[in-house]
Amino acid sequence: MKTFVIANQKGGVGKTTTAINLGANLALLGKKVLLIDLDPQANLSSGIGFSQQYDKQSWDNKSEPPYKSIYNVLVEGASMSSVFVSTSIPNLFLVPSHLSLAGAEIEMVNMLTREQLLKKAISQLKESIDYAIIDCPPSLGLLTINALTAADKVIIPVQCEYFALEGLGQLLETTKLIKGINPNLSIGGAVLTMYDSRTKLSESVVNDVKDFFGDIVFQSIIPRNVRLSEAPSHGKSIADYDPKSTGAIAYRKLAQEFIKRFA
Repeated sequence: MKTFVIANQKGGVGKTTTAINLGANLALLGKKVLLIDLDPQANLSSGIGFSQQYDKQSWDNKSEPPYKSIYNVLVEGASMSSVFVSTSIPNLFLVPSHLSLAGAEIEMVNMLTREQLLKKAISQLKESIDYAIIDCPPSLGLLTINALTAADKVIIPVQCEYFALEGLGQLLETTKLIKGINPNLSIGGAVLTMYDSRTKLSESVVNDVKDFFGDIVFQSIIPRNVRLSEAPSHGKSIADYDPKSTGAIAYRKLAQEFIKRFA
């Protein structure tokens, strides 16, 4: 199994959208894919249709959440296999997140080898998986450090907007520091997202990102697309929601390029 972390400390750059739709298209191409939702907002879990199974009234702050999540793995030591669930897409599986994860960083502070909890859990996974894709919160806190420590490659979504490269230096520096714990970690590629062909700014950002990252930039560029924005509210990947949309075509091409690069 090859493990990838989708990371960028900036919010709104398309991390979760990329995790869902890259994972879904890889699964549709015959690969067994595990999505790991490491963001307390659990947008990946809801975006793939999982948490929509649970009514908001099914639990409150005084009772246990209605399902097990990555929180139980990191904080309580549950096995990854015990929270592993299927999705509506064949070959696509999920380790869901939950709002309870928001307090996990505080609870993890005094744990031994706290930055390696996720790596240990993934190493004990019993299921046969080709690719594991980890969706991170928009920060460089302990959860993201756990993801970087567990991963083989970092995939960085970069939106085609002003300040696109702002803050990436910090992420790259953190990646270098993590190599002291995880020497196999490297930058797997940058994905250009929210591209608008009508603006000169988008084209300028594409050139800037290619100058910055060089050959690791994926050739497949993800356009700004309304259907991509709508799909998560229906709990579907874009491949299910509107397979003929420009967003669906772009993520299908990205998945094909991904397999060629990381076969």
